[in-house]
Amino acid sequence: MPQVYDLSEDARLASALARQAGQLLLTARNLTTLTDKSLGALGDAVGQQFLSHSLSALRPDDAVLSEEAADDATRLTHSRVWIIDPLDGTREFSEGRDDWAVHVALCIDGHPTIGAVALPDLGVVLDTAHPPPMPHAPDGLKILVSRSRPPEVASRAAELLGAELVGMGSAGAKVMGVVRGQAHAYVHAGGQYEWDSAAPVAVALAAGFHVSRLDGTPMTYNQQDTYLPDLVVCRPELKDRLMAAVG
Repeated sequence: MPQVYDLSEDARLASALARQAGQLLLTARNLTTLTDKSLGALGDAVGQQFLSHSLSALRPDDAVLSEEAADDATRLTHSRVWIIDPLDGTREFSEGRDDWAVHVALCIDGHPTIGAVALPDLGVVLDTAHPPPMPHAPDGLKILVSRSRPPEVASRAAELLGAELVGMGSAGAKVMGVVRGQAHAYVHAGGQYEWDSAAPVAVALAAGFHVSRLDGTPMTYNQQDTYLPDLVVCRPELKDRLMAAVG
């Protein structure tokens, strides 16, 4: 019979794994002479090896879905599925920027129940074990978007709301930017997968932020098709105005 784990233990595990994976990635980047795509590939491999082996040893009865591993369809028969992105923002990592992240989430029956997002260059881990308090809103309405591909829907919403678009790297860094009070919202369209958002969404929900698809439906995970192309995360007081603007 599969072992039953306490969710508080799962939450502490997610946070510890995200933190330790981030530390390993920093060490790898500091020790190597690799650059550009080769450095990014090293980071992906280091993070994947650590997280996959750790979860296999510590949660052997659970399924795992990762960006850096082949998809095993047997996960669809599991209630508990760890969804990980060992290095979210590979390009930012390889460029020496700080807007990259490590994602570790546990989804139960499709719901992002537990999550941890490490921002290693900032020395920060945000998690559902200790949900961060709602920060004060920054001055001036700000919406975070992809720094390389800001979506048209975000541009339209910014124009309607009189907001400033602010580019940032990884999805995890952007969602945590909202959670940490750097912006009011994050709007994404045009392509993501479950591992891009599962852990950040879990943290944002635990912290009291609005999270949904662009059409307002909840984020659901461990689906056969892992493509999950759009996402809205915002402060609760902005929800109605923002959802009307992106609709």
